[in-house]
Amino acid sequence: MGIDSIQIVSVPVSDQERAKSFYVDVLGLRLVRDNPMEPGRRWVEVAPPGSPTGITLVTWFPTMPPGSLKGLVLRTGDVEADAARLRAAGVAVEGPQDAPWGRFLTLDDPDGNGIVLAGPPPGGG
Repeated sequence: MGIDSIQIVSVPVSDQERAKSFYVDVLGLRLVRDNPMEPGRRWVEVAPPGSPTGITLVTWFPTMPPGSLKGLVLRTGDVEADAARLRAAGVAVEGPQDAPWGRFLTLDDPDGNGIVLAGPPPGGG
């Protein structure tokens, strides 16, 4: 097997424009591309700055209804600051909480897809 990385994760959304705004303007991901595909479909891809792994905001998979993805984990260097920024932007956030592997918070995107922001444990260990 020659697998060496994760290229793309698809996140099911109902409205690509609204989702793009949330992932770019609220979460701070960069817009990688927003291109038309076939009639009525767009390829909207975002990614954390510097990350080789993209997230596509998809509307076309019948087995992936909007809001059905849970457990998308994004790494952050400052869970506390991100929690404050998200709350200031009107996003409902649970946490931060401590776990043996670090601190984390949870939130949902506008469609209800579950996102975890994970960071290092207190003290940077």
